[in-house]
Amino acid sequence: MEAATADLFWLSDEQWAVMEPFMPTNQPGPERNDDRQVISGILHVLTSGCRWRDCPAAYGPRTTVYNRFNRWSRRGFWRAMLTALAKSGWWARRAPSTAPMSRLTARRRRQSGARAQGIGPSRGGQTTKIHVLTDVLGRPGVLLVTPGNASDVTTAPAVLAEAPGRIRRLTADKGYDADWLRTDLREKGITPIIPGKRGRRRKIRHDKRRYRERWRIEATFNRLKDFRRIATRYDKLARNYVSAVSLVAVIAFWY
Repeated sequence: MEAATADLFWLSDEQWAVMEPFMPTNQPGPERNDDRQVISGILHVLTSGCRWRDCPAAYGPRTTVYNRFNRWSRRGFWRAMLTALAKSGWWARRAPSTAPMSRLTARRRRQSGARAQGIGPSRGGQTTKIHVLTDVLGRPGVLLVTPGNASDVTTAPAVLAEAPGRIRRLTADKGYDADWLRTDLREKGITPIIPGKRGRRRKIRHDKRRYRERWRIEATFNRLKDFRRIATRYDKLARNYVSAVSLVAVIAFWY
């Protein structure tokens, strides 16, 4: 049975105004199906968690919806769009910033070659971690996917290396408490706002007032988990999962 029109996801005029400038133009071959219609179909699948083959016909041929997502994912198009928005937005305009960093864990079933695709064992089973760096408003600028058993603190340098702008202060939870990371941050001119773990012999002082701003990244994760294919990872390929998270982040935070 076809889904009712009221249950379908359609890009608003405001959302499309942000995305349209990034759409490829002057492409060879036959004229593409309407980008706005097809991307609305992609987002419907990400929101509802349905199979690609069950994408409603209102969005056009379901093979077109999936192929557009997969082909542009292979090119890194969706992630590049998020990066470009982050560079042109808050990151570029407000250098004296506090950037929260944390991670979201998504469940995934076991599969062959799982680790190569960002899947690993954790207390919750086979999972994937999404490491996220946001601006002071909670808008994601960096997304990095690792297996669920990857260490948060050892992944931090890779996340920070992709920051689209200067960071003055970094807020993170106790999972990022490590002397070497604090030293590395200070050498880069970044003030760490990271509480120490309970078992530390030497107490760590941190700015408790600014640390309260970390709620923004938790709110960011709650918003991302509104999209079912983000909360539960259905994609086999890590690149497609990163693309899905990037597209959702653009729609949820950057319009």
